[in-house]
This record gives sequence, C-alpha cells and structure tokens, in this order.
Amino acid sequence: MSVAEQTVVTAAPPPYVVRVQRPQAQQPTPPTPPFNAQAARRLRTALAMGPEHVAYGMRASFGLPHVTPDLVIAWERGIAAPSTPEVTALAGVLWCSPGELIGAPRTLREHRVARGLAPEDVARAVGLELLAYIRMEEAAQWRGTDRQSAALADVLELSLPDVITVSGRDGRLGELLRSAVTTRWQAYVRPVCKLLPLDRRPVEDVLQEMHTDYQGQMVATLSWGTAVAAADAGEGGRDYLDRIVEHFWSTVERNTG
Repeated sequence: MSVAEQTVVTAAPPPYVVRVQRPQAQQPTPPTPPFNAQAARRLRTALAMGPEHVAYGMRASFGLPHVTPDLVIAWERGIAAPSTPEVTALAGVLWCSPGELIGAPRTLREHRVARGLAPEDVARAVGLELLAYIRMEEAAQWRGTDRQSAALADVLELSLPDVITVSGRDGRLGELLRSAVTTRWQAYVRPVCKLLPLDRRPVEDVLQEMHTDYQGQMVATLSWGTAVAAADAGEGGRDYLDRIVEHFWSTVERNTG
C-alpha cells in the first residue's frame, strides 16, 4: 500500500459540531413587598376609579402591559401580591407614595421600598459600596457598623426595633426574653444589654415587669378553681411567648416614654 493510499485510509473524517441546547436556569422570583390590599382599594375608591382605570394607567404610563383589571382586583382581595415595580406604578396611578401601599415593612429591602428609594440612594447615604449593600438586602440581614447603622436609621427613618429586626437579631432577642420570663430574669440582663444599645437599668426594669406578668398568667393555670379560666390563662401565656419581642418593645416604650 502506498503512502498516499495509507493517508486516505487513515485520515479521519472532519468532526461534526453538535450543538446542545442547554436549558436556561430559571431566574429566582424576587420577593414581593408586604402589600396593604385594603389601602389600595380605599385609595382607588377615593379617586372614583375602577379597576379598569387603574390597569389602563399602569399599562399606558408605566409600561406594564400584563396588568389587567382582574389582576388589580386580585391584589385588592389579597389573592396576589404586586412586585416592587408594580407597587411603584400602582402608587403613581393612585397618586400616593409607595409606602402607603405597603404593610408594616420588616426587611431592609421592604423599608427601602416603603421610602421610595433606590439601592444606590441608601448605599451612598450609609457609605457602602452598592454591591455590598445589595448583598445585605438579598441576605435580608444588615451588617453595617454603628456609624453606618445610625445613617441607615436616618435615611430609612428606622426606629430602634426596626434596626434590630433588619439586623437579624429578633430571633436571638426572642430566645433571651423567653428564657428571662420563664426562669430567672436577672441572669439575662447582661446578654440583652450586649445585644441591644440600651442601658442596664431600663433593661432590668423591663425584664422584671415582663417576668411578673408572665408568671402571673402561669400561676392562674395551676388554679383548681375554674378549669376554663386556667385554660384561658394557659393560652394567654403561650400567646405571650409567641409575641415576646413585641411585648418587650412596647414595655420599653411605656417605661421610657
């Protein structure tokens, strides 16, 4: 066999390029802000607008072609929740601020949306790189310094309870408070003071008062007098523990106001 023939025999055919269509990764749906459905309906009614007028305004003025009267009604009935761009557009149509359409905000992002601010505005105000701030929003946990936290509270008009919530410290605070009211409250003064920017004396007064309130309800459950009263007290005690952080802040406000 000649060299030329060997070349013909051993030459490999040109490779074929096979194009594989990979499925696109599904984009995560961004969380929706807490929506105040009753406020949306009340504002629309006050303007004598029908759902069709609201939907048309959102389509024509804000470029949201998917908004229909049925979707507006679903928002108002609590069946569906609008996204952040939809809340902003709805506020524009109803001549109100986005904050008027949002329920009590809890996360960093919800507070920002309630104030009608862009991420860039908040990042600039607190002295953070935009990407660093966005990461905190996505993690739903504020991690700024004391100075940055003060700036955040100023730009978003946050109370101390709000700052603790957006910092992700509500869970730990609840654990300490439940232990304080069910055992010896004195042992939890220092941990609570370490967690919160509060003086020791107000924390002592609040924990002692809450301990007394809770233990009073628990004593009622041990009463052999009326089983119904004891059951009600027991239910009240469970509700008290479930809402322990709320009780703490209301007691702090009452004692320091």
